[in-house]
Amino acid sequence: MRIYHAAPAPARPLYALDHFDHARDDTLAAPAVEDAPPALVPAPTPAHATLDPDRQAKARRYARQRHTLALVSLALDAALIAILLFSGLSFALRDALAGAPAWEPVAGWLPARVGLYFLILFAGAFVLGLPLSYYSGHVLPHRYGLSTQSRRAWALDLLKGLAISLPFELVAVAFVYWLLAATPDLWWLWTGAAMLFVTVILANLAPILFLPLFYKLTPLPDGEVRRMALALAERAGTRVRGIYSMNMSTKTTAANAMVMGLGNTRRIILGDTLLDRYTPDEIEVVLAHELGHQVHGDIPRLIAVQTVTTLGGLFVVNLLLHAVVARFTAYHGLSDPATLPLVGAALVAFALVTLPLSNGYSRRVERQADVYALETTRKPDAFISAMTRLANQNLAELEPAWFVELLLYNHPSTARRLALGRRYAERAQQTTVAGEPSGAAIP
Repeated sequence: MRIYHAAPAPARPLYALDHFDHARDDTLAAPAVEDAPPALVPAPTPAHATLDPDRQAKARRYARQRHTLALVSLALDAALIAILLFSGLSFALRDALAGAPAWEPVAGWLPARVGLYFLILFAGAFVLGLPLSYYSGHVLPHRYGLSTQSRRAWALDLLKGLAISLPFELVAVAFVYWLLAATPDLWWLWTGAAMLFVTVILANLAPILFLPLFYKLTPLPDGEVRRMALALAERAGTRVRGIYSMNMSTKTTAANAMVMGLGNTRRIILGDTLLDRYTPDEIEVVLAHELGHQVHGDIPRLIAVQTVTTLGGLFVVNLLLHAVVARFTAYHGLSDPATLPLVGAALVAFALVTLPLSNGYSRRVERQADVYALETTRKPDAFISAMTRLANQNLAELEPAWFVELLLYNHPSTARRLALGRRYAERAQQTTVAGEPSGAAIP
């Protein structure tokens, strides 16, 4: 989960639960690494960093443009689904695939036709959305100085993502439609159980299989930061299987850190853009936040919340599918490939409705991790300085409109986090003057 997040994100990948980034988350086979480089020495920083007005002005413009692009993307998806559902194109595509292999291992389940139908829709949506993806993912970050990635490198990352996601999504669709044919009344329950299983597997394997495909991970050499990280992990009662530096600077100017993995793959990963620009105290606060999620058991809690939410969405889809298929004879049953746009529309609608609730829960989890970081390190000045400098570096809008934060942000705004740090500093000062321990609880 992101410790720092300057703008909304639609979803939280549970395989990267500790994660702070720009305006927007060793016992097994570890990624191949070269000889460890010399220790990175954080640059000195003023005791009290201040917000840069020019960067804040850019942050507000950047946030507005990203929100606009997100709305345009949503509108394009909605238009595509509407065309498929109401123009008859969905049925025409299904009928055009009648010549595909009619292999039917389960009555009503035609995996070849379902797969082809999905691939055609996927290709169409990908091509239609590619210009917007390129503009929002490459052009805009370059315009605001947040990207260091070449066009070729961006395209390569896009292809890597496709190579990973497309086979997985194809298998998932085939599996769901098998359940629709085999157990039409309980398919949604089995689908939710399968998604829970896959989520746990991904959370375990992501740091050793997927992340190294996009970033080079290097074991953090012995030094102040590594020793501090190990001490914080021991204090938190959390075993980590390694502490790594990630070469974020090859793609972005933004800072990032995360705790990834479960059990024997759990590791701390720090972006080089964090290590080479922040003081040891600031990095300590960041790490304490990350480990706060482990102390609070946030990974299993968020997986549980996501599972319940997913089951709710699938149950709504189940009710809608049964009602629509029973009413419109053009559908050949629940497992008819032509129901794919209907399933997609229902899931997107449900996700939009529940997004404010899931984001609200996420903000609460993130605030608890901030509190843990302050109470563990007792360094509110470092916390305030880190959040201020991150806002400058990552173009984080200080105080977005209340409804934008309520609906879209899965982290508290920078203004709220700074206010939290100041309250802790004031409370600690008061209790120290009164002769009490300085680690007073935050009101």
